[in-house]
Amino acid sequence: MRSAACSTDACGVSAAKPDPVSRSWHRPFDLLRELAPILGRAGAMLAGVYLLLSLLAALMGSVAAVVVVPLIQPGHAPMFGGRVLALPTGTGKLMLIFAVSAGSHVLLRWFAAGLGARVVSDCAMRLRGRAHARLIDADIATLGDSASAEIANVLTANVELVTQGIGAALQLALVGVTTAVNLAVAFWVSPALTLALPALVGLGMIALRWHGREQSRVGRQYVEDTTRLFRFSEDFPRRLRHVRSFEREGAEKAGYGAISARLAHAYRRQIELVASGKLVMELLAAVGMVGVFLIADRWHGVDQASLIAVGLLLGRLLPYMASTRHNFQQLRLAVPAFELWRRYANLDGVRPDTNPPASAAETARRVHIEHMQLKLPSLRLDIENLVLTPGEMTLVAGDSGIGKSSLADVLAGMTMPASFAARIGERSIDFDTYRQLVRKGAYVSQSIRPWQHTVRECLLWAMPDTADDRLHEVLIDVGFDRRLRGAYGGLDMELQGTSSRLSGGELQRLLLAQVILRQPFIAVLDEATGALDSDSEMNVLAALKRRLTQTILIVVSHRQGPRSIADQCLRISRGHIAMGSKTEMADLSGRVDCWSSAEW
Repeated sequence: MRSAACSTDACGVSAAKPDPVSRSWHRPFDLLRELAPILGRAGAMLAGVYLLLSLLAALMGSVAAVVVVPLIQPGHAPMFGGRVLALPTGTGKLMLIFAVSAGSHVLLRWFAAGLGARVVSDCAMRLRGRAHARLIDADIATLGDSASAEIANVLTANVELVTQGIGAALQLALVGVTTAVNLAVAFWVSPALTLALPALVGLGMIALRWHGREQSRVGRQYVEDTTRLFRFSEDFPRRLRHVRSFEREGAEKAGYGAISARLAHAYRRQIELVASGKLVMELLAAVGMVGVFLIADRWHGVDQASLIAVGLLLGRLLPYMASTRHNFQQLRLAVPAFELWRRYANLDGVRPDTNPPASAAETARRVHIEHMQLKLPSLRLDIENLVLTPGEMTLVAGDSGIGKSSLADVLAGMTMPASFAARIGERSIDFDTYRQLVRKGAYVSQSIRPWQHTVRECLLWAMPDTADDRLHEVLIDVGFDRRLRGAYGGLDMELQGTSSRLSGGELQRLLLAQVILRQPFIAVLDEATGALDSDSEMNVLAALKRRLTQTILIVVSHRQGPRSIADQCLRISRGHIAMGSKTEMADLSGRVDCWSSAEW
């Protein structure tokens, strides 16, 4: 009989290491330094061009505001630096200067808005891609203390806050440049009139509904894509085991990248629409102010030309008054969001690249684990002489919180044990070799749910380019064919649709169908049949044994039923681990308490 030991050796537990990246920022320059790699050299150049275009646009707008004065009051040029500004006297020349400067202002602002949208959308895609790629490549143990909801937040809403903060910073830079130019010109025109404020601010409200229908459509699509992105991130630590065991990291990154690209396009369009609305607001405000200052010639005691020029210059700043406070709020929210993002973007413990999988000759032979030790926060497991044979099923049972899932992680090659010694035949292997051996695996846990859109997508994710006939075969094996026959769309039935919402047991059947398609060297089912009734569970497990003749099947379960078809069982309890074949288990009831028939 094979044996093992289980003890609560607190001294064997290694001390938790402090998070090297969870420190507070004491200087504002830290934010800029951390953002620099996200912005990149190309992004920095685009941001520089954006500021330059904004400066030129502000200058052109100021020129247009000054030139419009003699058009309103012929022969009256505003003061500039204490002297009358020398402008052409001909109306035609003045109209040409005004048209060129006003047109240049609008075009420069439009191009600057496009560049700003590109900078922000590129940063958003890099933020998502870097965090997601780091998580996909992370060691499972590194994510042990991470909440699934926090990871989902980092990959979705949290990145949005950081992206909005970057956009707000660009908008504030634009406001700063425009304000500095307009105030400087207004001061030179007339220092005494720089406090004059234009009226008719209400005209700018018309621009609030500019492109309103398109903004609603883009916003709805953005919410839908964000929801799909959340499904990619939901319950990430458990889902990562499933992804990695099927070797679908590349597909995950590609699918995540496609949705990120759509979100980046939507975000860019949102910024362009907002910029267009602001331009319309500015034009309407300018038109309203021109109408007001047409009456300025009735006023006496002031330089009417300077009054109009200063009013136009200051009035051009009105569209930014409402947005500046909002931009500062977004920037403040972005700082803690960026701190959370960088915790995961700079994760330690990234899994090293694995070597090519083991040869077919090696995977066809059984693995004899001579000794393996696991150290958990309040438990230590010592296992000896565990033999894993392709085509056989090993049942792992025990009380909750006793270390079954941690053992399953090690057997699946997801986490490293404290010590490990094994052999294949007469050849000794270490854990790195074992991890390479079980690289072609399948890990299905109780809480994992398919995140694909249809039944077909769910199955093809596990084994691309599989024919429909083969897909139907595996669905019959797991008992999903009855559900599919009465469903609209057949294999294209939606998994999340309101008319075809699947139960937890049906979703588990789909995941087990993925395992059959995968034909792994090792399949670890951690309570993967918990949503099925007892009879259905036995039928599905029997089908898995029948179809996976070259697979080491590890089943973690609290139920008694799987014991009847298991080739060997491993029962963990506080103080003991008992292992044995069916014959050996029959002899254990009188010698090992944890194997008494009453407990089963």
